[in-house]
Amino acid sequence: MAMAAASYLSSASAILLYAALFFAGAHAEAKPTEVVTSEVPSTLPVCKTVGGGSTFFDVQFCVEALGSDGRSANAGTNYGAYSVIATDLLTANATSTATKIDGLLRERGGKGDEATTTRCLRSCRALYGGVVKRQISCAAAVRGRSGGEATRCLETAASAAKECEEGFRKSKVASPVTMENDDAFKLAKLAVALLSWAH
Repeated sequence: MAMAAASYLSSASAILLYAALFFAGAHAEAKPTEVVTSEVPSTLPVCKTVGGGSTFFDVQFCVEALGSDGRSANAGTNYGAYSVIATDLLTANATSTATKIDGLLRERGGKGDEATTTRCLRSCRALYGGVVKRQISCAAAVRGRSGGEATRCLETAASAAKECEEGFRKSKVASPVTMENDDAFKLAKLAVALLSWAH
């Protein structure tokens, strides 16, 4: 009988304990769910417009390129302002690429693949030299929204980058400036696309 009473008390204690825990949980204050939001780049709507259907560059390239310049933060949806930014980025790219090529030419030898690479680099240096020289007037045309002139000089820059890279491919030697050529080509095409939307 004593054992039955002890068992009953043990069961009753367990039930009371579960009930207490249940009610404590039910009355505890619910903590608000934390929502983590990632900031949407201000350039995204513009980049979706110009890069969504482009065969030359994608939305991601546009966002990263324009986002690398602090002026983008205040440009809103001003396509003209973004075309100026892309043109300035192209100028910086062409200038640094020309400088890189100068350095590579100083390091080159003159035999076999080295001679072929040197010849390709010299051709590229001439191409980028032309781009750098034209960029002052090109940037002025973009700022002045001189559509035809601005588009021509930007397309010339894109062609120069493409021609540089194709020179290595045709000569069957590795290009040490593939990334620079790719960026220059895309920046020029991006500037053209943005300019076409500027009013």
